[in-house]
Amino acid sequence: MKKKNSIARKRTAKIQNNKKSKIRKIYLRFKRNLSLNLKGKIFCIGVSGGPDSLALAYLSKLYSKEFEIKLLALIVDHKLRKDSSIEAKQVEKLLNKEKIKTKILSWQGKTPKSNIQAHARTIRYNLMIKECERIKSNDLLLAHQEGDFIENFFIRLFRGSGLKGLSSLEIKNTEGNKGINLFRPLLDEKKEDLIFISKVIFKKYFLDPTNFKEKYLRTKIRNYIKKFKKDGLDERKIKMTIKNLQIANNSLEYYKNISKNKYIRKLSNRMLIISLDIFLFESKEIVFRTFAEILKDIGGKYYPPRGKDLINLISKAENKNFTKVTLGGCIIEKIYNSLLIKKESKA
Repeated sequence: MKKKNSIARKRTAKIQNNKKSKIRKIYLRFKRNLSLNLKGKIFCIGVSGGPDSLALAYLSKLYSKEFEIKLLALIVDHKLRKDSSIEAKQVEKLLNKEKIKTKILSWQGKTPKSNIQAHARTIRYNLMIKECERIKSNDLLLAHQEGDFIENFFIRLFRGSGLKGLSSLEIKNTEGNKGINLFRPLLDEKKEDLIFISKVIFKKYFLDPTNFKEKYLRTKIRNYIKKFKKDGLDERKIKMTIKNLQIANNSLEYYKNISKNKYIRKLSNRMLIISLDIFLFESKEIVFRTFAEILKDIGGKYYPPRGKDLINLISKAENKNFTKVTLGGCIIEKIYNSLLIKKESKA
């Protein structure tokens, strides 16, 4: 063997070992964030085809093999873009090459004409959660990374969100949705490292063109953050602030759960009674959170009603002359010293 060829091979081997070592370090952080919480027979992951979700798919594959848990990758074809179905098939092909079991979920409803990004997000979550329920999986992994963590904080800040909104993106969503746990094990990872994994393992990834359209708030926020970085934005301090808010939020969630146990009597999955005494003995924030969670669960929605609508409802319910109102797919009716909350029946 020529000396030059031998040196080239050693260099190539060193580069490959460095790549494997970097991915291994990311995987160890990924595994630590999950902390063996996935105790079912199967878990699902949401994959869009972007570098974040493809990295999630590969790391999940490693986790699945190590702990002998089945894995199913869910690709949502929301049909909101012209080539979405073609792209979904291409992503499926990429995952199949890595022997990752995949299913494409197609949206069959009407195409929304406004607030498209919000509708796309709701469609995506609803389809994935429905599939998790169908296959009896309690765990859904999502590919939010460090950049999303910070962007989400600024988006909620721009919208005037309260404590819960500002601290809403966590590694594990303890509320879940219809019994499904939402995990975000990549929140500590930088996007460039996830791009690195996608390039090394899959050799390519797909980008959503709407991510670059200035008309969307998330794109505007992303551009603001880039400008802030040039002026010395310290992302570490922002993350510390958000985590401090999360600690405060978790404390309030604890007292909200105590309030629910004390003032609520569940009659069925679609109906419950809440004592009006809650208004006398609980703080406004606890009352707000309690009603938000009740209406979300009874109404079967992914998100609770808007904050201003909830505040308006609570104000009406405190009034002695209150009788009946509908909100968030629920009927709220006063009966003696209680409120009967039930799912609104479809005509």
